[in-house]
Amino acid sequence: MNESSKLWTAQFVAIILMAFLFFCCLQLLTAGFPAFVSHVNHNPAQAGMMTTAFMISAIITRPFVGGIIHKANIKKVNIASLIFLAVTIALSYHQKSVSLLLFLRILHGIAFGIVSTIISTMATTVIPVRRLGEGIGYYGMATSVGTSLAPMFALSLIQFFSFNALLLLAVLLAIVTLLLNIFIRSPHSNRMRTKEVSFIEYAFDKKAFSPCLLASFFTITLGGVVSFLGELGKEVQLGGSVSLFFLIIAVTMAIVRPLSGRIFDSKGHKVILYPAIVSGIIGLCLLAATQDIWTLLLAGVFYGIAYGTITPTLQALAVSFVSKEKQGTANAMFFSFMDLGMAIGSISLGVLASYTGYRLMYGYSIVCLVVLLVTYIFLFLRHKRAVNAMDKVS
Repeated sequence: MNESSKLWTAQFVAIILMAFLFFCCLQLLTAGFPAFVSHVNHNPAQAGMMTTAFMISAIITRPFVGGIIHKANIKKVNIASLIFLAVTIALSYHQKSVSLLLFLRILHGIAFGIVSTIISTMATTVIPVRRLGEGIGYYGMATSVGTSLAPMFALSLIQFFSFNALLLLAVLLAIVTLLLNIFIRSPHSNRMRTKEVSFIEYAFDKKAFSPCLLASFFTITLGGVVSFLGELGKEVQLGGSVSLFFLIIAVTMAIVRPLSGRIFDSKGHKVILYPAIVSGIIGLCLLAATQDIWTLLLAGVFYGIAYGTITPTLQALAVSFVSKEKQGTANAMFFSFMDLGMAIGSISLGVLASYTGYRLMYGYSIVCLVVLLVTYIFLFLRHKRAVNAMDKVS
């Protein structure tokens, strides 16, 4: 399937649309649950736990998905998981018990861990090898635009309607994603050509570890942005207009992602990752300094450039570092590390915000991107030295 250089096939378009709707559905909940719980009990740390529980359950689930991809009909597994997701979202309707909502978030996370990995693997299966960066760039644009627009809709729905209206929309999106999945051709199973493969081999590939680790540093900051931007809006008295931040991010990423994918394919990752990380640092600085809507929107532009470049580039690296039959494993690892970062960010930054306020919280989260930059430089220099050493030997 990857031998052809054609990218925009009917299957790829369908997968892109499905990814957009699915991530919209889940990120409505990721932004909506903390906002709802904060409103109910005014506890940022407990609100952050809604995202943390969701992410941790996804992280625990994903290692098993690598085995599922190699052994089962992933289209049928995806359909069953989407039905499970729609039901568990519906069960959240009219609930105010934090304990019950926390349990339901765990179930949402299990579904998210399965479906996000399967859809991503479907995408990388149909993308031509020579256009991997561009294809993942477009796929990432769909997921990131969904991720960015959903919080805007979530905060608006809660402000002007209710949390229950948000849940109904999420159920509808899950059902539409399910209907799209029915019409997508089931990919051929990438079964490993060995008699017995261990769970560790299905779940982990050390070649993909470095880009996955780097992604987690970025998503620690993303956890704070998605979970607490609404609270920042209240702190600086911007009200519902804070949701425009996510619209700006979505528009910025729609422009940046296809360009970054083409640059990755032609010039490599170094050319785009350095400026993208710096752009993210500027975005967080502006969030920490926000006092008016224009500073907030400018922060959205810089953070959108970072988000639209860093995550698809690192995912393309993770997938390109492994053999074709391990692409499902690389995708599962990548999303698990992203979720781990989101989980750490949501709970730790929520606790930090309870002491410092939300503006200072975003200022302190800059440390994560500095660590990302330093780690990336170290890994790149080490790789470059290893390549030079091999060239001398040969």
